[in-house]
Amino acid sequence: MLQQDLSTLCTWSDNWQMPFNVEKCKVMHIGQTNIGSKYFMYQSELAVTTEEKYLGVIITDDLMVEKHCLSAYTKANKILGMIKRTFRSRDSHLLHSLYKTLVRPHLEYCSSAWSPHYMKDKKMIEKVQHQFTRLIPGIRQLSYEERLRRLSLWTLEEHRNRADILEVFKMKAGLSDIPLCTFFKLTSDSRTRGHSWKIVKRRSSLDIRKYFFSERVVYRWNSLSQEDVDQTTLNGFKKALEKKRMIRTDFFTD
Repeated sequence: MLQQDLSTLCTWSDNWQMPFNVEKCKVMHIGQTNIGSKYFMYQSELAVTTEEKYLGVIITDDLMVEKHCLSAYTKANKILGMIKRTFRSRDSHLLHSLYKTLVRPHLEYCSSAWSPHYMKDKKMIEKVQHQFTRLIPGIRQLSYEERLRRLSLWTLEEHRNRADILEVFKMKAGLSDIPLCTFFKLTSDSRTRGHSWKIVKRRSSLDIRKYFFSERVVYRWNSLSQEDVDQTTLNGFKKALEKKRMIRTDFFTD
């Protein structure tokens, strides 16, 4: 069926005089039971790849996120080094602004698609923020947790988990092009405590599935109150999450 679709695409491209560049077309085989079939375009066999960047996210055939974490860490670390060399000022407001604008986006971009669950990957990503907080005069000797408190920062792990919940809210509120039913199934048990938008937690036999976005976010989303999920705006929901963290400091921590 996939080969038939490829042949149909090739015919369409020929009719419109827009032939595909076969050298740029590749195949990635995903899944333990994948038999690794060969695919052809214009009678040319497509090359097999084990790693590709798609919309800024590195995807590998084993669906692990280690390579993307390393890429994000490398980019962010280079920019942080550039800031250290370029700016003589160590004003906390200036450095904070530069960090949030130039460095942190590389560590958070599309995190719902690649959020790591292995401790080694988490520590590698968090290391960049460790280094940033040590740039601020007067707090270098303090613990990482205290430096974050002084700078009113969250850990990057907390930011990723917050981003997951925000994505669910946007689906629920119709603020996303992706409907909620694409990833989740609402519970039908009316006796459940909490809010009326609780999600069914499915069993997972593999870590790849267990720590995927649609599974790892279920517990935190179900822990919210009815007032939280009934927020009418995204900003209102963000404020509700900030209040939740003030009450439960470990809410966004794995």
